[in-house]
Amino acid sequence: MQTFFTEYIKVLEECHNDILSAIDGLSPEAMDWTPGDDMNSISVLVFHTTGSVRFWIGDIAAQESSNRDREAEFQAKGMDVDVLKKRLSDNIEYARVTLDKFTIQDLETIRTMPDGRQPTVAWALLHALEHATLHLGQIQMNHQLWEQKNKA
Repeated sequence: MQTFFTEYIKVLEECHNDILSAIDGLSPEAMDWTPGDDMNSISVLVFHTTGSVRFWIGDIAAQESSNRDREAEFQAKGMDVDVLKKRLSDNIEYARVTLDKFTIQDLETIRTMPDGRQPTVAWALLHALEHATLHLGQIQMNHQLWEQKNKA
C-alpha cells in the first residue's frame, strides 16, 4: 500500500478507536439517549458514521455499492455495543482492502455521484475522514453530557 493510503488508514483507525473508547462501558440506555430535540443518540451517530465512511470510500471512491440505507441509520436504537464495535472494525478492514487497490494518481479521478456532483477520489476520501471526526466529537460530547446528567 502506498504511504498516503497507509497514513490515511492510521488516521481513520485513530478516529474509530476514539469512538470505541467513547462507547466503552455505556449502557443501552446511554447509547440511545439524546441530549435534546433534533439531536442524535450515540447509537445513531456510530451507525451513521460507519455508513457514511463506507459510502464515501466504497460507493464513491471505489465505485462499489454498499446498498446504503441512509435513513435507516438514523433509526438505530437498541443496538448492542458489540454490533457497533463490529461495524467499526468492518469499516477499517474494508477501507484497508479497498485503499490497497488505489494509487496516488487515482486521487485525481473524478467520480459522478447519484445527485450529479462530481468530487475527486481525493475529496471523497478526505470527506469520509472529516465526517467521521465530526461525529466522533458529537459522540464524545453525548457521552460527557450523559455522565453529567447521571452524576449522583
